[in-house]
Amino acid sequence: MKKLTLGITILLLLALITACASGGNNGGNGNGGTAGGAAEPDNTEAPSAEPADFKKLGDEPVTLTFFNTSGTFPDVEFKTLIADPIKKKFPNVTIERITPAATTTNEEVLSTHVPDIIYSSSSSHQKIIRTGAYEDLRELIKRHNFDESRIKPILYDYIKDMTKGKGDQIYAIPFNANQHVLYYNKDIFDKFGVEYPTEKQLTWDEVLDIAAKLTRTENGVHYVGLSVDNLTGLAKGLGLPYVDRDTGNAALDSPEWLRVFELNKRIFEIPGYVTPDGTWNWGRDQFMKDQTIAMRVTWLANMVGPLEELRQQGVEFNWDIAPAPNFEDQLGKTREAQIHSLSVNSQSKHKDEAFQVIAEILSDEGQRILARNGRVPAIINPELEKEYGLDIPVLQGKSVQNVFIGEPLQEHYIHPYELEISARMTEAAEDLAVNGLDVNSVIRKATDTINKDVETLRTTLGTP
Repeated sequence: MKKLTLGITILLLLALITACASGGNNGGNGNGGTAGGAAEPDNTEAPSAEPADFKKLGDEPVTLTFFNTSGTFPDVEFKTLIADPIKKKFPNVTIERITPAATTTNEEVLSTHVPDIIYSSSSSHQKIIRTGAYEDLRELIKRHNFDESRIKPILYDYIKDMTKGKGDQIYAIPFNANQHVLYYNKDIFDKFGVEYPTEKQLTWDEVLDIAAKLTRTENGVHYVGLSVDNLTGLAKGLGLPYVDRDTGNAALDSPEWLRVFELNKRIFEIPGYVTPDGTWNWGRDQFMKDQTIAMRVTWLANMVGPLEELRQQGVEFNWDIAPAPNFEDQLGKTREAQIHSLSVNSQSKHKDEAFQVIAEILSDEGQRILARNGRVPAIINPELEKEYGLDIPVLQGKSVQNVFIGEPLQEHYIHPYELEISARMTEAAEDLAVNGLDVNSVIRKATDTINKDVETLRTTLGTP
């Protein structure tokens, strides 16, 4: 009896082993599981999620290259805002900057290099689109679950508007909002006994009155009360394009543009503004290096980084920030907020990693680094404005909250021809300043020259 029972037990065990070896491995390799034919456990839990179909940033060492096509972005900002934070969080990820010779065009760089990440301002977007270097980010946005709703609408709507009705691609993610402010040199105000601007947004009439008091020559030094980036800068207070979006022709024949031309003419007519030798165009170097400009209305990013770079070289002076002025009926608004953006190169071998870098920079922490170092964040997070400028030495003690007084406008659509003919707007300003033309004559001349350029551009670039 014992022998019979033992035999039955052995037969049952053999049957069980055979059943385990031949079954329970749907879609497997047919050997019942692990090496040696041992049975795998029958797990009843839900299968785990499929592995991601992209390399996660930091999983493997990678070097990504970075190229700036336009916009002020000195090395100190590249390191502080992008390269160093990414290296700190992902030690095996390196961002290297491509720095070509100053005379090299974007097209030449992009034809010989494949920068993984492309930094642009809105002034160069259309040119880079024509090179084919921008990747359409829609698939990457979806694959990486990037939350687009966090981006400020005035920035992201502009990005979407670039390709509206022409494919609707998304070629860039806003990096920061480049807003306008009034920089002023306190030393010049003190020298001539003029009160500083405050947090009150001034009208252009008020600014011109102040500028007239500060435009003079003292001890052989010529001081200029105001620099405004001339016609194109002043037009940003009204959101004006100078090329019509639909026709491509000049868009200067309007009451709004007439106001801009007349205002620029009044600035040039301030006694002493134009020097006897015909110098009329005042800008960053005169404010920052020569320190002979009392007030400069311009992009925020055009000055903060360079001023910090200058401070690190041991050059400092007493300056501050006030809200950007505007026409009296436009108070409460400043100027257009220019988009500085990040894109992925369509030819990059590391598209997923490059996009993950962009997503990291757009995180709350990444944007906090931008805010604390003098860039206005691209994301909706009012708390970051309270931290603006806290980590950049050149902004310590400055009236940084004046940056946020007044509502910035969404930038006008930059026509594909606009950058090609920007020199015509400088010529028009020169006609007002030194060539003796009246406002209406300058508008007619600029319109004619722009329209002639447009005819040529239609032949060389095609109709957008």
